Amino acid sequence: MRIGSLPDNQRPTILVVEDEAPLLTLLRYNLEKQGFRVEEATDGPEALIRVAESKPDLMLLDWMLPAMSGLEVCRQLRRRADTRDLPIIMVTARTEEADAVRALDTGADDHIGKPFTIEALLARIRAVMRRATGPTPKGVLSWQDIAMDQDAHRVTRGGRTLHLGPTEYRLLEFFLQHPGRVFSREQLLDAVWGRDIHVELRTVDVHIRRLRKAVNGDHDTDVIRTVRSAGYALDTES
Repeated sequence: MRIGSLPDNQRPTILVVEDEAPLLTLLRYNLEKQGFRVEEATDGPEALIRVAESKPDLMLLDWMLPAMSGLEVCRQLRRRADTRDLPIIMVTARTEEADAVRALDTGADDHIGKPFTIEALLARIRAVMRRATGPTPKGVLSWQDIAMDQDAHRVTRGGRTLHLGPTEYRLLEFFLQHPGRVFSREQLLDAVWGRDIHVELRTVDVHIRRLRKAVNGDHDTDVIRTVRSAGYALDTES
């Protein structure tokens, strides 16, 4: 079913956090045209209040904001249990690769640089929301002491609940479906992000680090194997 055909109270809500009024107006117009409900915030503290009052389905978050940077907003949301999995796309005029990596390391699910086309932004929104909702549930995936209940969207290791962001969940799900097999960064991009959106290979490394941090406790064996010049695998053998 197309978003635009849904009743107003069932349409996905996007919180746009942006202090440039012309861009905010443009984004609202185009997002509403696609059928999304749009909420607005013009600085970091207001964004946090908006999320606390009503959690959106996705946040479009500008990096450079008055009072509190988008990075700090993202950091605070990731610290809270109720917003740890909130899909966040960081919008930034900073185009260096190091800045993109920093945004992802802070907890953003994706980033897009200014200036951007509405078509490119919509593609990223669809991709992030698709990863957040995931595929049709198929039961339980397990390997060693890791179990993923796809119906409950819950992951445990040794009985300990793991808190994963949407992209890390999809990465682990894909690995659990193919344990022991080595996948290149290109293969992971196609499987987890999809072929309809351009994402830099470096993005895979960032999310692998986040997955490792979430899955591996202080005394756990590292279950994500890095294969030099080849890629990654769900495996404990060196």
